[in-house]
Amino acid sequence: MRQLKLSHLSIAALLALVSATAAQAQQAGDTIVAIGAARIAPSLSLGALNSVGLDAATFNGYTAGASASAGYAETLSFSVLQMFTNNVAVEFSLGVPPTINLDVNLSSISTLLPRAAKADVLTPTAVAKYLFNTPADKFRPYAGLGLTYASFDKVSADKSNVLVNALGGTSASLSSSWAPVYSLGFIYNFTDRLSVNALVAYIPLKSDVTFVGPGLSGPVTTTGTVDINPTDYVVRIGYKF
Repeated sequence: MRQLKLSHLSIAALLALVSATAAQAQQAGDTIVAIGAARIAPSLSLGALNSVGLDAATFNGYTAGASASAGYAETLSFSVLQMFTNNVAVEFSLGVPPTINLDVNLSSISTLLPRAAKADVLTPTAVAKYLFNTPADKFRPYAGLGLTYASFDKVSADKSNVLVNALGGTSASLSSSWAPVYSLGFIYNFTDRLSVNALVAYIPLKSDVTFVGPGLSGPVTTTGTVDINPTDYVVRIGYKF
């Protein structure tokens, strides 16, 4: 009878120990640091361009109805997720600035200008997230809303193309701007410390563009706006501290 009582006591102690050490992921106070990859898919819309200078009439004719497009860009992505409650968190993220190559189609003269311009894009982001389910669940979907400040570096036009160089070979710039961030994703917990975070984020981003070039017979300055509107696809591996 004594042995039976001891066995019962041992089992109870073991169950209590397991309960006390059960995996609890993404709970209040946790900090998760993550690294992974991001694919940026811009959806470009080029507004009306306006040129001033000796060749203004010529270039305004060239750029009337112009459109732009850009392919995917991939980069490394880093983040820190801070849990404030068991369900509410803020994630700060930053990627190695990817290079976006801009193709321009001058429909008025039936001319495609591949890689007419390029720029490195920096988008540090802060997103408030609501995580569904509980800290004990392996799978935790979430919805997020946040803000980014997009800035552009190493903006340049393709000087090897005669027309592009005349339009913007002297200098090119894209204005920085704030933009909202909308995201949906999930966290899957392999252990109480190791997890994977996958998300899709949409950023309605607009920028003012300015090109300065030597023109054909004198300097010309061209201004306009471009909607970049990227959708980001991100997967990161996270570790909880």
